[in-house]
Amino acid sequence: MKLKFLTASALALSLAVTACNMPAADEPPRVLAEETTALFADIPAGTGYFATNSELPFQTPDFSKINDEDYEPAFMESMEIHKAEIEAIKNNPAEANFDNTIVALEISGEMLGRVARVFFALTGSNTNDTLDAVNAKVSPLLTAHSDAITLDPDLFARVKAVYDARDELDLNTEDTTLLERTYDDMVHAGALLTEEQKEEVKKINTRLSETTTKFGVTVREATVDNALVVDTREELAGLSDSDIENAAKAASERGLAGKFVIPLQNTTQQPLLPELENRDVREKLFKLSVNRADQGDSNDTRLLLAEIASLRAQKAALFGEPDWASYTMYDRMAKTPKTALDFMEQMVGPLAETQRREAGLLNEQIKKDGGDFTVQPWDWYRYANQVRKEKYDLDESLVTPYFQIDSVLENGVFYAATELYGITFEKRDDLPVYHEDVTTYTVFDADGSELGLFYFDPYQRPSKRGGAWMSNFVQQSHMYGTKPVIYNVLNIPKAAEGEPQLVSFDNVNTLFHEFGHALHGLFADQNYRSIAGTATARDFVEYPSQVNEMWATYPSVLQNYAKHHETGETIPTELIEKIEAAAKFNQGYDFGEVVEAALLDMKWHALSPEEAAAINTPEAVDEFERKSLEELGLEIGLVPPRYRSTYFNHIFSSPAGYSSGYYSYLWTEMLDRDSRKWFMDNGGLTRENGDHQRRTVLSRGGTMDYFEMFENFAGREPDVTPMLEARGLTGDSE
Repeated sequence: MKLKFLTASALALSLAVTACNMPAADEPPRVLAEETTALFADIPAGTGYFATNSELPFQTPDFSKINDEDYEPAFMESMEIHKAEIEAIKNNPAEANFDNTIVALEISGEMLGRVARVFFALTGSNTNDTLDAVNAKVSPLLTAHSDAITLDPDLFARVKAVYDARDELDLNTEDTTLLERTYDDMVHAGALLTEEQKEEVKKINTRLSETTTKFGVTVREATVDNALVVDTREELAGLSDSDIENAAKAASERGLAGKFVIPLQNTTQQPLLPELENRDVREKLFKLSVNRADQGDSNDTRLLLAEIASLRAQKAALFGEPDWASYTMYDRMAKTPKTALDFMEQMVGPLAETQRREAGLLNEQIKKDGGDFTVQPWDWYRYANQVRKEKYDLDESLVTPYFQIDSVLENGVFYAATELYGITFEKRDDLPVYHEDVTTYTVFDADGSELGLFYFDPYQRPSKRGGAWMSNFVQQSHMYGTKPVIYNVLNIPKAAEGEPQLVSFDNVNTLFHEFGHALHGLFADQNYRSIAGTATARDFVEYPSQVNEMWATYPSVLQNYAKHHETGETIPTELIEKIEAAAKFNQGYDFGEVVEAALLDMKWHALSPEEAAAINTPEAVDEFERKSLEELGLEIGLVPPRYRSTYFNHIFSSPAGYSSGYYSYLWTEMLDRDSRKWFMDNGGLTRENGDHQRRTVLSRGGTMDYFEMFENFAGREPDVTPMLEARGLTGDSE
C-alpha cells in the first residue's frame, strides 16, 4: 500500500513524490523565477531543526538531532510562516501570473513540509504516547490551516485569473497540469461555494480530522489489546519453535512472563491461524481479530466511523453531490462510482460460485481429517492449505526456508530492478535512522549517478501500525534539484534471536510490491513536487507496485535469490511451478475478502446525509454492515471482508484516505495483469522493456491522462480478461 498524506495545503505539500535522471519529456523544466522567490524575501526564517534543509546526503532527516518535543513547536511555527507566504502571494500588487501565483503556491510551506514528512512517517512506523498526543492536537489545526488557504476567496481569484488565461500563456505540459490541478483542487475544496457553505465545510473538515485521527489511534490500541493470550505451550501446538519463542517473548514484554501472546495483525485473517492445531484456540484468535473494535469498551470504533460516514455525506451534499463517493472520485481514473461498481460486479457471480465450490472441497477435507464440523472462517486456511498440499503437492513449510529476507531484498528485489532498469544499490551505515531495524541504501542510476536514497523497515512492532507502505522523507523536484529519499515499511514478524530471518511467500510478494512503489518514486522526473512520482490518482498508484510483484517468481530472479538458508540450494523449479499452479486455488477467500471490503467501502460512501444520520448507534452500525455484505450475494458467513468497518483504517483513519477507493486494488490489478501479459509477450525481464515502462509510466507522475499513459505503455486499452484468468474466475479452477 502506498501511504499518501496531504498536510497544510493540498496545493503545496505531498508525501508521495521523488526523482530520476532520465528525462520523461523533451520540454525543459521551468526555472524558479526571481519574482517568485522575492515574494517571500521579507518573511522571517524559522527556528529549530526543521527551519532549514538537512545537511546530510540527499537532505535526509538527521534523526540524531530530532526529539519528540521538537514537533509541536515546529508545526506551530511553520504554519505561521506558511500563512505569511500565502498572504504575500495573495496581496501581491502585481497582476497574477503563473510564476507569482501558481509556482509561488507550489513552493510555499517548505518548513511545514519538512516537519510533516518526518512526523507522519514516525506516527505510522514508530510512534509513542508523546507523538500520539501531538498528532491529536495538530491534525485538526493542519486541516483548518489547509482550509484557510484553499477556501480563501482572494487567493482563488488570483488562481482563477491565471486559469482563465491559460490558453494565452506559454506553458508546457507540466505547467498546464500544475495549473489545472491547483484550480480543480481549490474548486473541489469549496472555492466556488457561498461563504456560509465554506464555513460549514471548515467545521466538517475539522471534525473529520479529529474523528479520523482518533479512529486510527483507537484501532491500533484495539489491535494491541486484543492479542491472543494463552497459558500453556500446548495450546500453541502446530506452531514452530521460533513462533512459540516469539509468543513467549511478546508475553514477557507485556509483563505476562510464563504466558504466550500472539499479537494481531491488521487484517481479519491472522497469519498463524492455519498452523494452530487446537480448534478452540483458532476460533478464539479469529474472534479476537474480527471483534477487536466492537466490544463496547474504550476501543469501540462504531460511533466514530458512523460519525465519519455522516460527516462525509453532509460535506458531499454541500457540493451538490448525492454521496461521498460521487464527490471524492472526481480525480480518479475510473471517474464515477458506477464505473467502479460495474467493474466489480462482473466478478461477483464467478466469485460466489468459486466460494461455494471451495467450501465444499474444504468440508470434504475436514471429514477426511476426522472432523465432525463444517468449515468456519477460523478453519478455512488450515484446510485450504491441506487441500493445496494434497491437490498441488505443495507444502508451505518447504517453501519458506528458501526465502531469507536479506537475500529476497538484495538478490531478488534489487536484482530484478538492476536487470530491468540498470540501477544499482549500495548499503550504507553512516546515516542515523529512526529505529535500529531500519537499513539504508544509496540507489545509483544506470549511468552511475546518484538516483536517490532508500530506507527499509521490515519488522512488526507495537509502535507500528499494521500493513505495509511507501512514502518519502524528501521529495523530488528539478526546480529545487532534490532527489528522492524513500522508505518502505512492512510488518514481518521478527525471528527469535539467533534464528534465520525467513519470510513467507506472501511476504516475498509484499517486498516486491512495496519496492514497486519505491521505483515509481525513484523514477519521478518532474519539476513540481505536487505532481511528481506517486502523486497520481488513488486508482492508479497501486498499478506499478502490483506489476513489480511479477518478478518474484520470474525464473532468473528466483534462481538469484531463492536459496535454502541451510544448504544454499536454489529453490527447485517444480516447487515454483506448484506455487504458481496453486495460486488460483483459494481465490474464493483470497479474492473474496478484498472484493467484499471494496464493496463495503462503497456502501458506506453511497449514503445520503439522511441515511447516514440514521446510523447513529453501535447496533445500527452492525446492522448496516451485515445487510450491506449480505446484499453482495457472497458467502460472507464463511468469508468475512479483509477489514470489517470497525478496523478499516484504509477508509476511516484519515479525512479522505482510500474512502470510496478500496476498489483501487482491484482496478489496478486489472492494469497489472494486462501489463504482465505485455511483458511476457515482449520478452520478459529485459532492459528494453524496463526502460519502456520507465519512460511511459514510472517517470510520468500525475502529468497526463491515466488511460493515455496505459495505452502508451501497452499499445491498447486495458483488458480485464488476464486478471480473471489469473484469479481462476474464467472457468473450473479445481
